[in-house]
Formats: sequence, C-alpha cells, structure tokens
Amino acid sequence: MAEPIITVITPVYNLVEKEQLDAFNLQLSLLDLQTYPHIEHIVMDKASTDGTLEVLKDYKNKGYIQLFSGKDTGKFNALNEGIMHSTGKYVTFLSCDDFIHDITAFADIVNLLEANDGDFTFAPAYCRHPQGFTFLFMPSMYNVFQVLPCARQAMVFKKSVLVKENYFDEKFKYFADFDLVIRLVMKKYTGLYFDTNYVTYKFSNSSVEDETRLTNESKSIYYKNYRTLYPDLNEELLDKMSRLSEFPQPLLEKLSTYFPEADKQLFFDRCEEMHQIRLNAANMAKNKNQSI
Repeated sequence: MAEPIITVITPVYNLVEKEQLDAFNLQLSLLDLQTYPHIEHIVMDKASTDGTLEVLKDYKNKGYIQLFSGKDTGKFNALNEGIMHSTGKYVTFLSCDDFIHDITAFADIVNLLEANDGDFTFAPAYCRHPQGFTFLFMPSMYNVFQVLPCARQAMVFKKSVLVKENYFDEKFKYFADFDLVIRLVMKKYTGLYFDTNYVTYKFSNSSVEDETRLTNESKSIYYKNYRTLYPDLNEELLDKMSRLSEFPQPLLEKLSTYFPEADKQLFFDRCEEMHQIRLNAANMAKNKNQSI
C-alpha cells in the first residue's frame, strides 16, 4: 500500500517587505530535511506586490512548493483554498514564520494516524511571543470548549474530515481554528495525542492587540456551537464565558458527555482550573490599572 501524502499549507503576503523571507527559507529548508518522503507544500500567496511572487515562482520551478497566487478574504479563506488544492490524505498548516524542528515528526505522525485510524492529531509546541520570549504550549483538550486547546500549527487533520465538516468557518477572522476543533470534538472525531514537541510557531500580534474583537468572536463561536445545548445563553453569560471561561454548570454537564464517563470529573476540574486562571489574570489586570 502506498504511503499517504501529507500536505503543508502556508499563506503568505509580501514576505520581502515584511522581512519574513529568511523565516520562510528556514521553513522550506527544514521541510526538505523531513525523513518522510511524501510531503506536498502548498503556498497560498495573497497577490504579493513586493517581489515575493518572483521568489516563490523560483521555488516552484525548483520543485520545493506548489504555488497559487490571488486575492483572498483573509487567512482562513486562504487555508480553505489550500485544502481544496491539496492532494494529501492529511493536511497541516504553517504560517510563513513557523517551522518544523523535528525532522522525523511527519513520519511518526502519519504512522500514528494510520495505525489508529485517527482523524486529527494534537501536540505540544514552542510559541514565540511578540514580546520576545518563548514558551511551551501544552495541549489541554479537556478545555477545548473554553479555549483553543493547542496550537493549530501542532495539529494534523485528515483532509476528508475537513471537507465533510465544511472547512474553516470564514466568518471568523481570528479563531476559526478554535471553532473547527470544537466542531470536530462535538462530532466525536478521533483525536490522537502526539507526545512530541515538533513545531515552533510565532504568536500573532493580532492575538494581543485587539481584545474587543477577539472577545466578540469568542462569544459568537460559543453561541454558534452551544446554543442548542443551552438555549438560555445571553450577552452577560457569553461575556463571562469569553473573558473568564466561566460557564453555566448545566452547559458544562452537557459538554462533559463528549468525553468518556470516566473522565467527567477531570473535565470539570480542568474547566474550573481554567476559570480560576482567567479570573486571577483579570483581577491582576484590574489591580494594575487601578494603581496607575
């Protein structure tokens, strides 16, 4: 039986102007070192105007990438288009300044998915923060209904599942990946933990700059996915859920059923831990503002 293709999809725009070309070159170099031989790298260029397209065409001619260039309506539109162009059984997503630092990772991930008939994998990842420090983002799947449980870059998906579930919901400009993972868990697709930190990604500036938009989008995702489980959702509840991870207990009871019965108490404990973390952070910020 032929080994399956894994497709890497990378959206780019004006790499030269943004001084991201070196980071993208590192990504290409490390993908070329992967021990798994069946990798397809699709680059979705947003009609760059600074010379980036010419560089990408050279990479395409040398066989490093497949290139598609044209206007898009946002990051997740580009990712969806990339999925449509892909030929791989499995799909993963890297931004232009992310890279795979473990050269055996794709071989091990494909083996894990194939052996267990998995629908997606999730793993730890190094995150480079805009303020200059790096931290390890450990997956927290029991918190999947409150926050994005792991880095999108540290996940590999079965393409057929993404197609069946209608891709990323493009009305969400920041957290469409969060919405997608919620939907996959609620449909009880098989997620597999890959116990290796193999990817380093850069935390988006937008994730720390526009708190109001991020909060509103989280509220919209909660409402979309939970309103049938808890029809009493209102603006006040949604605000607490988004800012503090404070969920109504009856809703948590229903969400707990998406995990094995033996894990029910662990699910509640992890949800309460997340609430306390967010509450403490909010109180610290409030006290800091009052002292200024």
